[in-house]
Amino acid sequence: MSKFNVRGDLEKLRKHASGIFFAGLAAVEPEAAVNRFCVRRKNILTIGGLKYNLDGFENIYVIGAGKAGAPMSSALENLLGGRITEGMVNVKYGHVTSLKYVKLVEAGHPIPDENGRSGAAKILQLAKKAGKDDLVICLISGGGSALLPFPASGLSLKDKQDTIKMLISSGATIHEINTIRKHTSFIKGGMLAKAVFPATLVTLILSDVVGDDLDVVASGPTVPDTSTYRDCLGIIRKYKLGKKLPGKVVEYLTGGAEVKIPETPKTGDLIFKKTRNHIVGSGIEAIKAAKLKAERLKYNTFVLSSMIEGETKEAARFHCAVAREVAKTGLPVPRPACIISGGETTVNITGKGLGGRNQEFALAAASEIAGIENIVVLSGGTDGTDGPTDAAGAFADSTTAERAKAVGIDPLKYLNENDSYNFFKKLGDLFITGPTNTNVMDLRIILVK
Repeated sequence: MSKFNVRGDLEKLRKHASGIFFAGLAAVEPEAAVNRFCVRRKNILTIGGLKYNLDGFENIYVIGAGKAGAPMSSALENLLGGRITEGMVNVKYGHVTSLKYVKLVEAGHPIPDENGRSGAAKILQLAKKAGKDDLVICLISGGGSALLPFPASGLSLKDKQDTIKMLISSGATIHEINTIRKHTSFIKGGMLAKAVFPATLVTLILSDVVGDDLDVVASGPTVPDTSTYRDCLGIIRKYKLGKKLPGKVVEYLTGGAEVKIPETPKTGDLIFKKTRNHIVGSGIEAIKAAKLKAERLKYNTFVLSSMIEGETKEAARFHCAVAREVAKTGLPVPRPACIISGGETTVNITGKGLGGRNQEFALAAASEIAGIENIVVLSGGTDGTDGPTDAAGAFADSTTAERAKAVGIDPLKYLNENDSYNFFKKLGDLFITGPTNTNVMDLRIILVK
């Protein structure tokens, strides 16, 4: 570390930013979220105000996918115990816990792998096993799209892997990526609900997408799909990926647009007659809890939005413009101020470095707040991971750019190489939480003393 070590006010601001972040996480702890939403009184299970008589079901199956699958499954086991006939949920590697009735399958994220495909196949088999007198409870959380891969007919797992990699690097939004995921899958886009029918299906969802669009979270395996094959072709044209994606994928999507392949299930389809989908936690709840914590720390707090999208560097510039306004004029809130936002930005990858959207946000912010006293930026993923790294995100403050130059590293060079992880690692400014077993998008906190 250079002579510009963070001390005094900046160190205090960092501790406050961390405390605000973790207060947001606590509000969306998956097990607690399920327990708030589901209550059992003897043989009556109430889910979101709807009552289910457990004695009326021959079997109860638990299925699902997502980073929060382990604690959500744990909550259900505590509620239902031996009433669970069988269960299987795909989770990210390392996101596990000890369970008795539900089997957890560890799989790859954000790029799907064979473990995920094998687990998805078994989940689909379990779904088809359910009969009209059975209850199926599906647990869906962030990361479910990658963790539930089941390629459509004629497509391989590698076709899907290459497609997702290309979409991510192109800067496509999660809505756009999941639109294509739904139309190249046997399990997403309402297809899991089709497999469960005619059993009763209840899905508990921990949302990690902007706007909490149910058909986008984990690519909506139990929800009517609002997108089409034609939408997929539009996304391919938008990012000029026609010659970059696997030929079989483009051919398959084209066949769907030409009505040679059946569309995904839509609203009004009979298969959704006995299906209920409930959001048990989302980003706005984390933001509200973070706001309350900031206010308790005596900050004048302003929630910018829970739906921030767009290119990461541009989002960082906008956030920092607000912070500079606060520092100069006291608008939209006077100092000491806390600016909070949520959502999910995208990185257009042009370099060969290592990082994620939160670390890139912090690196872009570093130059925007350079030299302005007492500003701290914390951007972190609520799942504890940011891109293919062990960090949730990173800190940037008024001295980051100066400290970097003092040890011979150029913030702009690292930004152009998308190498935010190595930049902040050298400065000791990575934000590392470890797996949080939840996921409700990203949380950004800017403090201005």
